[in-house]
Amino acid sequence: MQTETRSRTDQLTSPAGHPVSVIRFEGDISSTSRDAVVGAYQSLSKERVQIILLDFTKVDYINSSGIALVIQTMIEASNSGQKVHAFGLSAHFQKVFTMVGITKYAHLFPDQQAALAAL
Repeated sequence: MQTETRSRTDQLTSPAGHPVSVIRFEGDISSTSRDAVVGAYQSLSKERVQIILLDFTKVDYINSSGIALVIQTMIEASNSGQKVHAFGLSAHFQKVFTMVGITKYAHLFPDQQAALAAL
């Protein structure tokens, strides 16, 4: 049974002093997750937000439609000159994200600390 996708956005500062918006997902990501994924990204200011982290630590499942939403978000961010990185993916989904080409748009990190340290 699929669980509803929820998202929230936190504002952090990287160790180098860069402002970072973190979109934290929870639940399963599928075709019904458009508002939680794309909507959460689109609610960010494209002028003020330059670095975005996608937190998948509380996501158990992502189907192909959910992956398409993530890719859409990353392409929109790239087209707007924003940098997107992701962390908290299981080993399986790290492999899937790499296979479908998401790593062209985002670096993948094991956790938030590693992602922030790389910025």
